Amino acid sequence: MKKLLCIAGLALCAPLASAETAPVAYQYGDQLDIAKVVSLEVPAGGCEIVEAKMTYVDSKGETHVTSYLRQGPDCHNF
Repeated sequence: MKKLLCIAGLALCAPLASAETAPVAYQYGDQLDIAKVVSLEVPAGGCEIVEAKMTYVDSKGETHVTSYLRQGPDCHNF
């Protein structure tokens, strides 16, 4: 019974946790407090502009996710 209650509690909290980590779109000029980069997700896209996501920890220890536009990872300047 305890396991069932614990699983039900986690299921109820899961939407709250995912809402906290929804990416916030970066705007040019935004000042980000980045103490440590946790991960970078850059989708394949040749030389096209793609939406990347960065997860980072700020100086207060809080985790944030931001999205930003960048050139695809397969583009090489010759």
